[in-house]
Amino acid sequence: MPKILIIDDSRYTRLPIVKFLAANGFEVREAENGSVGLDVLNKENFDAVITDLLMPEMDGYELLDRLRADGRQVPVIVITADIQDSTREKVLQAGARAVMNKPANLTSLMELLSAL
Repeated sequence: MPKILIIDDSRYTRLPIVKFLAANGFEVREAENGSVGLDVLNKENFDAVITDLLMPEMDGYELLDRLRADGRQVPVIVITADIQDSTREKVLQAGARAVMNKPANLTSLMELLSAL
């Protein structure tokens, strides 16, 4: 069973993704910001991370930087409300495998996770 960590400060955003992935056979964990997410990643292995960009304490950019600095190879999908092309490019250059706009299209998310 693939194990996914979802990092987003909005429970409202996390909940439908968690329910959808759990219903489709994924083991899902949650974190409310990048700092908590990094702590969880230090204790457990995951097949993929789904994260927001703008969060308190540690945002998605810093999370990506820390993962890359630590040499971690876990695939990261960013789901953000920021639709600017420059943001998309910056996130991909920081090491994300994919960027999706909020609200997440769950069918597209499943396709991305299946391709990892």
